[in-house]
Amino acid sequence: MKRPSWSELQAVKTIAEQHSFRLAADVLGLKRSTLSHTIKGLEATLGVRLFHRTTRSVALTDAGEMLLSRLSPLLEEMDELLNDVTASGHQPYGTLRISASDAAISLLLEKVLPTFIQQKPGIEVDLVAQGQLVDIVALGFDAGIRLIEDVPKDMVAIHLSGPVRFVTVASPDYLASRAKIEHPQDVMQHTCLRQRLPSGKRYHWEYQRNGQQLALDVPGSLTLDSSALMVEAAVAGLGLAYVPERYAQSWLASGRLITLLDDWTISSQGIALYFPQNRHMPVALRLFVDTIKATLRAQD
Repeated sequence: MKRPSWSELQAVKTIAEQHSFRLAADVLGLKRSTLSHTIKGLEATLGVRLFHRTTRSVALTDAGEMLLSRLSPLLEEMDELLNDVTASGHQPYGTLRISASDAAISLLLEKVLPTFIQQKPGIEVDLVAQGQLVDIVALGFDAGIRLIEDVPKDMVAIHLSGPVRFVTVASPDYLASRAKIEHPQDVMQHTCLRQRLPSGKRYHWEYQRNGQQLALDVPGSLTLDSSALMVEAAVAGLGLAYVPERYAQSWLASGRLITLLDDWTISSQGIALYFPQNRHMPVALRLFVDTIKATLRAQD
């Protein structure tokens, strides 16, 4: 039997990912008729049908599913191998895809990316801001960045920051004509900017002091799904916000926001970059991790 070519196997993977011959042809830079002819030829060579085709959809057959499940890791490993070999004698290149919260991206922009982009201009960094925790492997990301408590246990984690403090903030204008806040329960008498979690549930504001813990489902007429937007709303005088301190730092420094209940705050362990531990690490990711470690050492 004739052995399938690299381009034929890559075509199978791309069609399965795009669920469309037309979209896959665009990704591969081919004509749709050329791609269709390639797959028909491969199916004839293998003696099996790889795709169910209708006018509306394309789906893998059982044989196609079996081929792709074994093929995908091999194609990824081959891409990484070729990249490693090329990078050994030339300026490293490639794309590094990272899923992160907007706060984590802000941290990278400030602390890591200026150095990394200057030193590794051949590597393209693709940062995707996502509020929800996603399966980075299934979605094709090289790494993710989240609060350490949210990092999956089967991942390798590299600390990017120290503890992340959560604060209650408001604008001076909002507080000027309203009752003082001296205890977390006092916020229940105020207008609060509520946060919606990716699950659809509202986030409960958490407080802790001397072993006493509170989780409050605060009142409010405005619900947002972004800490950055909550800070903007607080600056506009629309109510109290409860956010990681980093989001509010510039507004706190300018006096546009002030913190409340400072003796009741809680902290996360910090933010971490994470990636699968049982996969070959791409060159781009390895170099990025090296830059992170060097940056953290320089800050110590």
